[in-house]
Amino acid sequence: MLAAMLIREATPHDWPGMWAFMEGIVRAGETFSWDRDTTESQAGRMWFPEPPGRTFVAVNAEGTVLGTANSVRNHGGGAAHIASASFMVDPRHSGRGVGRALGEHVLEQARKDGFRAMQFNAVVETNTRAVALWRSLGLDVMTTLPAGFHHPAHGYVGLHIMYRRL
Repeated sequence: MLAAMLIREATPHDWPGMWAFMEGIVRAGETFSWDRDTTESQAGRMWFPEPPGRTFVAVNAEGTVLGTANSVRNHGGGAAHIASASFMVDPRHSGRGVGRALGEHVLEQARKDGFRAMQFNAVVETNTRAVALWRSLGLDVMTTLPAGFHHPAHGYVGLHIMYRRL
């Protein structure tokens, strides 16, 4: 775990540090369901949702972005009380508690924002570290879409929908 980590709302000033590692994750196409040729401009628009959406960064004492998350209303209307979220951690800081800290923060903030549940729409089943993390934070796999994700190394693999009441 990192000794000094702050999680806060992201600003446009944070974007270069975020995209520096997000781009590699997107291009790899192993854990995230964006098109692998997503441009920086497209990514920025998707990662900074309109309110009530939020975008967060985890930064160290020097201000280096270690990871990022966003949280959005999953649906509107009668389902507007369910949030969704996405996460990316700089691979250079993987395994040091950044994802867990972001996950805990996003779940707590969604609760404070009045959401009653959190639903992750697309957790790649071969991303076993993420699946284990989300389970440890109380999310359950509600279903798995067979062959729902085309992994560049493993071919078609399952895509989990995970859920937790807040």
